[in-house]
Parts: sequence; structure tokens; C-alpha cells
Amino acid sequence: MRIPLLYCAVAATLIVTGCSAAPTNTPATEQAPGYLAVTDESAPDGGTLELQMTVDNGAATGLDPQLADVATAWQLMSLVYETLVTVGPDFTIEPGLAESWDTPSPTRYVFHLRDDVTFSNGRAMTADDVTGSLNRLLESEGVWRTQIGPVEEVSTVDERTVEVTLSSPYEPFLAALANIPAAVLPMKEVADGSVDLARTMLGTGPFVVESHRQDVSWRFTAREDYWGAGKPAVDTVNIAITGQEQARMAALQNGNADLVMLGNVDAPQLLQGVRGTTVATQATTDFYYLMLNSNAPGGKFSDPRVRRAINIAMDRNAISASALGGLGKPTGATPAGLPGACDPAQLPSATAGLDQARQLLAEAGAENLTFELAVFSTEPAPAIAQVIQQNLARVGITVTIEQLDEGSWSGKVYGEVPATFDAALSWFAGYADAGMVGKWWNPEQAGFNAGFMKPNPELNSVIDAAISTADSAERTTALRELCTAVDEDAQMIPLVTRPALIGYRTDTLSPTLYATEGYGNVFRGVADFRLLTQ
Repeated sequence: MRIPLLYCAVAATLIVTGCSAAPTNTPATEQAPGYLAVTDESAPDGGTLELQMTVDNGAATGLDPQLADVATAWQLMSLVYETLVTVGPDFTIEPGLAESWDTPSPTRYVFHLRDDVTFSNGRAMTADDVTGSLNRLLESEGVWRTQIGPVEEVSTVDERTVEVTLSSPYEPFLAALANIPAAVLPMKEVADGSVDLARTMLGTGPFVVESHRQDVSWRFTAREDYWGAGKPAVDTVNIAITGQEQARMAALQNGNADLVMLGNVDAPQLLQGVRGTTVATQATTDFYYLMLNSNAPGGKFSDPRVRRAINIAMDRNAISASALGGLGKPTGATPAGLPGACDPAQLPSATAGLDQARQLLAEAGAENLTFELAVFSTEPAPAIAQVIQQNLARVGITVTIEQLDEGSWSGKVYGEVPATFDAALSWFAGYADAGMVGKWWNPEQAGFNAGFMKPNPELNSVIDAAISTADSAERTTALRELCTAVDEDAQMIPLVTRPALIGYRTDTLSPTLYATEGYGNVFRGVADFRLLTQ
């Protein structure tokens, strides 16, 4: 779903330098595999951290984390809210608000909660908060209720123990609990009406919201009573919502920002040589995909042979090289970079050739196919669309690209059921388990794509197998079969992963950054961030 520094010295590989005897950044490869950067804990506490990102949390969904459906919202809310478990740099599941858990059977999870956690109003977190939060999520309208899996019952065992029973095995369950929509909420205050989660954020996390101006800025202040020892390291976090890429780059260059999110894949070259700055390229499990509307007027994509021909014609390596500066990776429906993900080079579309694509089009009577491709105007989407246009011209398909602002694009793609657009380009968050995003290929569960995607019972069965199989070898096979089924269905065609570019000042900031991120949360380690100058 689209579904967001001045001490001593932007590149595709982390480049850092040090000077004198003061704390400096150290290349992560020297000390912590799986990280782009690790905070220098000898740097001083305190100070104000200045961050900039592209867009704000969506005003339409408010501040309720259970309704948050985009990564920008997850980033912002992660400063305040926390989950039972979290995801490590290698996608292993690690303790969060639950210090441990047991799995007496494939459908039972027993969580043992930390005993020193409080909400920012001072009240201790209890098992009832956890139980109430999960039950509320299951009853909500948020998209994450689908990802949480087949939960049958959530019960409080005692003040520090919660048990969750599933109706059937669901391998991504713990990974799904690790994202912000599954955060533990202050259910006592929700129940008595003293807190409206749509308007107020009250969590167990390291920061509290001091102020917020929609689409302008956030100001967070550190909690003195946070349960994490020695955290957060900074006193204040200011986040400016800065839509223009050049403005964010300028703020990084002149020192007005310590860290900024960048979208231009040329940013490493553009900022190369700028003293005190670096651009780290964070791999993500997010990926771009092409939507072909099976309900399109005239039935352009109702024939699976047409869709398969288009899939075969996609040159994913060319998309990465031309539109993403080589930073994206070809992917199938199981996001590249996740444990167990399939090899996209072995999929039917990748092993077929352009002659087969032309033959499929001829058999379907679509040799002179023309269609319109709707894309949002934010780069690199237009550049990706141009490569798709070139790819399809090789098999005789003519594509007209329609660039829209994001609001207009969303209305065109999701605003009507059945949908009337021809094709569209978008991206998915890839999440932290290889089988999770596959659920979006079932429109009866996903909902958002019901207007343009026809249900495929055979594909749905493969999706179910990929998320229910526990045995490692069997699951690898099930995930490979999921990729193949999605590849052949070709209503939503995975293309390439979506890299994140993080510019920061190496002379004033020592951050902690994962090398690969599953939930789009660059702020995951912000409680560890330290400023090198005050």
C-alpha cells in the first residue's frame, strides 16, 4: 500500500570520516552486520534533533495507529507507540513490550510482559491493555486487521501474561505484531473516554508529542520515565514536513537538518563532496508494481494471455538501472531481501522471451494493444513508467503515460468500483515476512483492489499455503509457488524494490540505521540517535 550536522566531514554506500579525538561515526560493516550505521554511545546525551520528511501522517485517518496504512504514519507514530515484539536487522523477531513468549502449539502464543513499562501519563501498562488493543484492532476498519491473521481469541492470563489463540497456523503472526498498527494502546483511557486516539497520541514509547501542525511540523520531547535504560538520548525531536526535494537537500547542506529523507536516486552524486554529509542507501522490502485493470473498459486485460505477455515484456533490470540508479532489485511477490523470498529470475515471465509475449498477444487478438498508464508525479514513478513504455513497445504495445498528483491518482485508481482506469503504477510496503504482502493478491481480503482485480480461487489457495506452512523447507517451496501463481495471474505485477535514501550530517549526528528495513521506518532507532555537537 502506498497504500512515509557539522562535526567532521551522499553515497550509495555509507561513507563516514572522523576528526580529532571526539566521537565519530564508524562504518557499520566494522562492528555490526545488518546496519548502515550504529550510534556512537560515547557521544553526549541531550540536544535537539532536526529531521525532515516528505509528507505528514494522513489527516483523513487521524492519529489512531490502528488505522495507519502508510509508512510515513508508522514512522511518526513509532516515536510514541510500541509493539509487543520488534524486528531485528536480519528480520528475526526480538522482544519489545513482551520480554519473552512461548508457543505451546502452532496456534497458541503466550506473551510475558515487561513489568516496568508505563504510558506517558504515568499509568503502568497491564495485560488488559494488550488484550484490549488486539481485540480493538480485530474489530477495526484498519488494513492491519487482515495482516494480523486468523486470531480466534485474545485473553488475559494474569497481570503480566497474555495468550493469543489462532484458528489455524499463521507463520507471519509475530512479524505482523511488530508493526505500529499492532501497538499496545492505553485501553483504560480509551474505555473511559479520557483519550481520543484519533486526536491524541498516548503510548509507552520514548517520546511524547509537544506540538503538531498538519503538513508542517512535529515536535516531540523525551520522556524521563521511559522504561528503556538510557533512552532516549536526545531531549527533543523536531520533524519538518518538506515536500520539495531541493529544499530538503539544501537543509542538509546548510546544517538546518541533521537527517532528511530523499527521493532522487541521483542524490548521492549530487551531494558527493559536500563536507559533513553522506547519503546512505537503505534497502527495503517495499516494491513497485504494475496494476492491470481486469475490469477495464473494452476488456483490455480480461484475457490472462494479454497480462502474461505484458509481464514477460517487463525488463526489471532495465527499470532498476534507468529509473533507480541500479539501487532497486528485481522482485517477485515475496519481496527480495526477505528470508525465504523466491528468485525472480526463475519465474515463468523471466524465463520466457519476447517472441512468446508476441505469440500470446496474437493468440488473444491484441497485437495492436494500446492503453493508458496512470502514475503519480513523484519521482521515480514517471521514470519507471517511461521504461515500462519502452519495454512494451518491443512487443507492439503502445502506452500513453498520464502523470497525476497523488490525490488525483488515488481517486482515479481507487475511487470507483468497478475501476475505469487501464493500468497504474504503485508500490507496496513489503513488510517483515515473505508471505505477508501476498495477502493483497486476494481482493476479497485486501479490499482496496476489488475495483480492478478479479478473485482467483487457485491463487487464493496458494496464498493461504504460503502463510500457514511452518516447516522451513516446505515454506520455501510454498513461497516459490506463491511467486509463480502471482506471476502467471499478472493482475498486479511485481517489478523492483524501492530503495530509501537517507541523507544525514556525519559531523553532528550519529544515528542507528538498519541496512534493510521492512516497515519503512527510518526512525526505528531514533531513541538511540546522538548528536555529536550541542
